[in-house]
Amino acid sequence: MEKLQFWLLVLTGFSGAVAQTDLHGKVFVFPKASATAHVLLKPRLEQPLRNVSVCLRFGGDLTRPYSLFSYATKAMDNDFLLFKPKPGELRLYVGGELVTFKVPERTDTSTGWVHVCASWESATGIAELWVNGSPLPRKGLKKGYSVSNQGVLVLGQEQDTPGGGFDINQSFVGEITDVYMWDTLLSPDEVSLAMSNGVLPHLVLDWRTLSYETKDYVVIKPSLLPMY
Repeated sequence: MEKLQFWLLVLTGFSGAVAQTDLHGKVFVFPKASATAHVLLKPRLEQPLRNVSVCLRFGGDLTRPYSLFSYATKAMDNDFLLFKPKPGELRLYVGGELVTFKVPERTDTSTGWVHVCASWESATGIAELWVNGSPLPRKGLKKGYSVSNQGVLVLGQEQDTPGGGFDINQSFVGEITDVYMWDTLLSPDEVSLAMSNGVLPHLVLDWRTLSYETKDYVVIKPSLLPMY
């Protein structure tokens, strides 16, 4: 039964069918640069977000700019975007505004795997970024803003319009796994738990019960990482 479920997942990766399943121990593989390949995720957002936290794990060897997590609305293409412009930097966009975090070389394994968590709080505008469990100096943006709950969430591409406007030169090539999203802030202990793939409450997007749709050349495969 488990083998059958796995092959159904693989076929889903090629066909673009909608699925909802536990992807623990699996990865999305983006095998090559593309202006079409992406994964459409379906978070459970009942109201605009005053707090947002996102964690994911990715691996690849790109040195050009690429998107890791893109949430776009009709009013704002970069309503919440995690973007890597070059080695040693990560950018967080909220409501179209951005802050840039300098990632120390020891935590920015450009040819290996990276676990990243980003949090933003509307009340203060404070943004936090954690890379491989290490916090970076906090920054601030879009104090008082609310992230819309009427958006489109995509992995593998940066959206210029909801669900589209992709640029092959900003596409992700590599593997992504352990994608989670919350409507709360994360404490240091919770970031550590997320890094070890522990279970946390208040999820609006859960890798273990993920509702998603693959588009074009994205393949679901077993992770080659050791269990955390």
